[in-house]
Amino acid sequence: MAEVTEEGPKEAEANRDWSELTPVCLANVLRRLTLEDRWKGVMLVCRSWLAAARDLDLYAALDLEPSFESAGSSRADSAEWWTPAFQRRVDAMLRSAAVWAEGSLREIRVRHCSDEALCFAAERSLNLQTLSIRSSQSVTDRSMFKIATCCPLLGELDISNCYEISYKSLEVIGQNCPNLKILKRNLLNWLDPSQHSGIVPDEYLRACPQDGDREAMTIGRFMPKLKHVELRFSKLSVSGLISVSEGCGDLEFLDLFGCANLTSRGIEQASTNLKNLKTLIRPNFYIPRSMFHTERYGHWRLYDESGVGPIKGYEINVMDILYSVVLGFAKACYQYHLSVIPLETFD
Repeated sequence: MAEVTEEGPKEAEANRDWSELTPVCLANVLRRLTLEDRWKGVMLVCRSWLAAARDLDLYAALDLEPSFESAGSSRADSAEWWTPAFQRRVDAMLRSAAVWAEGSLREIRVRHCSDEALCFAAERSLNLQTLSIRSSQSVTDRSMFKIATCCPLLGELDISNCYEISYKSLEVIGQNCPNLKILKRNLLNWLDPSQHSGIVPDEYLRACPQDGDREAMTIGRFMPKLKHVELRFSKLSVSGLISVSEGCGDLEFLDLFGCANLTSRGIEQASTNLKNLKTLIRPNFYIPRSMFHTERYGHWRLYDESGVGPIKGYEINVMDILYSVVLGFAKACYQYHLSVIPLETFD
């Protein structure tokens, strides 16, 4: 008589053949993995896993931001990320994603990629809708022109800290990407470069774009459908800001943090054109004592030493304060002039 045995749950689990799962189930499993785990070669387990890994939906997005955030821990940046070796690693992933997606890539969020890799991805990603290439020091107008011509469905663009990209790219993208709604053109903190010292190359910090007004005027002229704009630490003036407000009347979010050339009066004047504006981040920022002789001017102490911004209750802009200092100095000189020079001198 044959012996009848019953397998327990653990034994049944051990004897299960995972390669027999349907392609739909396998693709669902792979979709739940992180990008890092997926790229470690899970698709090479067996033929059925390889076939499931070729599901185009798995390559609709290449988002490396979570990996950067977890690797950076409490830091926003790392010196290793600014090296050619690290750029080659990012380029390899970007190229592979573009090939595997076979035209279905709709979202790219990377950092420190090159012109060549971005052009390669643009030519194979005609349905691209989101592009974020923050801190890509090697990206120039050449790849941006390629993005503009190959990716007309682009709706979100983040070129923050990309100093080799000029206003010409903004013009071409505005002309060829009518669906653009989100633009992020933030710069590194040039007011206090010490926070980037030892991380970002010094020559790159010195190459900070100076044509803030030209970029702002280009945005206002060629990107009328924008709803979200970030211009942190831009060097635009009030005239540039007015160009943005007049040309982008649908704006709902505007970030001007660190824009030292703007005044409160100019911001109020420009914001009157933005009837749909819901969020306005003013250029209130912490001014390090190392940059000014602050012991001579007590009003600098209104700024919170924590670096968060002005003390609650004060909305103070650096240009407004400098104006007050100059005006006060002029009045003091005038009073001194009257007290020293006899009135008879003017007779």
